[in-house]
Amino acid sequence: MDETPEVISSWVNNWNLLSQSWRVAIVVFGLVFATAAVAFLISRIIVMLERRFEKTDNLWDDAVLHALRRPAIGFVWLQGVFWAAEVARVYSDADIFSANSKLLELGFIWILVWTLFGVIKKAEEILISPMKMKQPMDYTTVNAISKLLRAVVAITAVLTIMQSLGYSISGVLAFGGVGGIAVGFAAKDLLANFFGGFIIHLDRPFKVGDWVRSPDREIEGTVEKIGWRLTTIRTFDQRPLYVPNAAFTQIAVENPSRMHNRRIFETIGIRYADVREMSDIVNDIRSMLENHEEIDTRRTLIVNFLAFNSSSLDIMVYTFTKTTQWVKFHEIKQDVLLKISDIIESYGAEVAFPTRTLHVADSLRLERDQSETEGEQSESEESSGGARSGGRAADRGAVRQPRGSGQTTTQGDEAEE
Repeated sequence: MDETPEVISSWVNNWNLLSQSWRVAIVVFGLVFATAAVAFLISRIIVMLERRFEKTDNLWDDAVLHALRRPAIGFVWLQGVFWAAEVARVYSDADIFSANSKLLELGFIWILVWTLFGVIKKAEEILISPMKMKQPMDYTTVNAISKLLRAVVAITAVLTIMQSLGYSISGVLAFGGVGGIAVGFAAKDLLANFFGGFIIHLDRPFKVGDWVRSPDREIEGTVEKIGWRLTTIRTFDQRPLYVPNAAFTQIAVENPSRMHNRRIFETIGIRYADVREMSDIVNDIRSMLENHEEIDTRRTLIVNFLAFNSSSLDIMVYTFTKTTQWVKFHEIKQDVLLKISDIIESYGAEVAFPTRTLHVADSLRLERDQSETEGEQSESEESSGGARSGGRAADRGAVRQPRGSGQTTTQGDEAEE
């Protein structure tokens, strides 16, 4: 208040048309109104500068200005409110105004942290944006660095605030050194997850958006978030799976998202009756794959007669597609299998299916034929029995064949019908 203009001081002290409380209130209101006007003016100026800097090729000036706009307005309000509180403190005995200086220091630290957080956020958006960077950085790496920088800024701000409030930083650090051992034992799992997350960010076995799975555990899905304690994985049935980061330091993790190709590995069998066509079928399948536009011929391509199987002659088809997309891969695989089927049919051959042939011995076959003959004779005798029931054979000279022959022959001079 020693630097307050003499006009304002003399007006507050000597103008007798209003009471002193009203004069102080008017001055405080004027300071707050002036603060609002200055804040609005600064906001407009920064917006104009942002529009002008957007036309330049430099992206960082836009980021810094955008990060500074709100903290700058906050700083103006902080100063204006501080000056208004100082005026009120001179003419008031309230204890609340005695903390103006400390609040100003804390407010300045808060605005500085706010500004740094804004710059870090804008820098993160620029570094991972393919529209702003020719070679954008990996999101996981940038996110880890930004989290580390935010942690450094926050810890520094906390220590500075404690120092401004009268606490000894050296004592706090000493307490942290002695108590850190006890805290480390008590929170060993938390620290293990923290360092596990640090290892993930350092080695980068996977990143956000990757499809990962573990042969050691039932973990498979798409990575949604890599935190300092947990990694969130969205399974293929759309359920969230939260995995502690320490688990990734003890298990094997497969990252199919980084594969170069997808493999088609099929065994196709044809009938034994089509063995003469085997060579031509194999050659045509190989030629079809070599000329297929979606097959990567730089990779291993194998089409060979594989084995004499129990009911088929097996052909091995081993090749790789150019795409790694799951849906498109199955479309290509379907096309390849249908073309293989057309090649097999073009030679009059057929795809084999499990069959079994039963060979019967000759002795069993003869016994079966005799049994069938006796059955036929028995049926014939039963059918002719009705005709014989109307007459009676002669007492002399009647000779009949054995039962089951199906016929009756009479000899002699007499016979009854």
